[in-house]
Amino acid sequence: MSSTDGLSAPHHGAIEANFDGLVGPTHNYAGLSSGNLASQKHSSQASNPKEAALQGLAKMKALHDLGLVQGVLAPQERPDIHTLRHLGFSGSDSQVLQKAQQQAPRILAACCSASSMWTANAATVSPSADTADGRVHFTPANLTNKFHRSIEHPVTGRILQATFNNDEHFAHHPALPNVEHFGDEGAANHTRFCHEYGDPGVEFFVFGRYAFDHSQPAPKLFPARHTFEASQAVARLHGLSANAVVFAQQNPDVIDQGVFHNDVIAVGNRNTLFCHQEAFLNPHDVYEQLNQAMQDKFNIIEVPSSLVSVQDAVSSYLFNSQLLTINSKTTLVVPEECRHNPAVWGYLEGLVASKMPVDALKVFDLKQSMSNGGGPACLRLRVVLNSSELAATNENTLMNDALYNRLCTWVEQHYRDRLTEHDLADPALLDESRQALDELTHILKLGSVYPFQRTP
Repeated sequence: MSSTDGLSAPHHGAIEANFDGLVGPTHNYAGLSSGNLASQKHSSQASNPKEAALQGLAKMKALHDLGLVQGVLAPQERPDIHTLRHLGFSGSDSQVLQKAQQQAPRILAACCSASSMWTANAATVSPSADTADGRVHFTPANLTNKFHRSIEHPVTGRILQATFNNDEHFAHHPALPNVEHFGDEGAANHTRFCHEYGDPGVEFFVFGRYAFDHSQPAPKLFPARHTFEASQAVARLHGLSANAVVFAQQNPDVIDQGVFHNDVIAVGNRNTLFCHQEAFLNPHDVYEQLNQAMQDKFNIIEVPSSLVSVQDAVSSYLFNSQLLTINSKTTLVVPEECRHNPAVWGYLEGLVASKMPVDALKVFDLKQSMSNGGGPACLRLRVVLNSSELAATNENTLMNDALYNRLCTWVEQHYRDRLTEHDLADPALLDESRQALDELTHILKLGSVYPFQRTP
């Protein structure tokens, strides 16, 4: 089942669903993410949570309208009063917020982050065709490198379990140990290759450094968030065949240029890898391993530095795109910023004109997300499901016209159109957010996934 020997034996009825993170009510620009240049650039600017959420929903609806299975993942509870109390802030909820703002405003900002919107970091997912027990496996990412993200995984795990709630089809693992040695950034550093989605595939794990071998190369300026040891652990937990796994190290030099995740410099779909020339350490070895694992039926689109610099790739988020199969054709979904960069747009126009193997481009305005450091690929978690698994998925989380309209109305009712870092201590924001999330759990039929719903 998990051997690459089965690559030519398709499992009919399997699709790749995209589950996008719904932007939370506290979407703000606190500049919390060192190494993410867009996050740092827009630090302390006013954000528009309502616009951000509606932009994300518009992308989900557009992909649904193109015939793709599109799901919604709920955001985290923010402000995170539970974590603030764990850090010693006491009193009523409003007193906790007031004390945190007075004594540790950066900790308060971290506990108000809406970064769970980028569900590429939510988890690593292995389809049933790849796993030893024939179930879809989920491991929430521990995201240890950034405090504001490291507090997400308990709720992320509950949301995933409420979305994929059937033990016959789905296996849910806890996050890896919450220490830097097993830093795990989820699907932002993981790509699955296959010929048809239901075939046994090849899982591609990209990491930034070795935790236990300091003789290996590592970046010098920005942190390498994801370790080799974390990738190995997830592959073991998911029961993947050694013949169908490829590990690759990011180029440390590009991490130091702002490539904090692999999905900022590479993206893949089915039997195609679209990447920058400088994405990987020892790229030719990486390509050879992928070719062999895919039985030499593999496409590599390597963008040369002479046409698109790493700086242009990072600023435009060219590779933080979605590479999708729509009606047997390959479509590249890119952010509006790509159109505004002459080198990037010129390259993309030439790529589509060549029809090898990208057939079409689709451009989205995701300015609110982009300003905080995340593009189209950051916003989605890919989940391959066969027909039985899709039927077992919580249908209330799957996009359709009625859900889109209801969620847009929900956003209009509950979200602010302007938010600054000073507003994060406003007790009314906490009340607004909890009211919104409580209603959302009823819309999506998630049950009590948030701490405020579970506290006696």
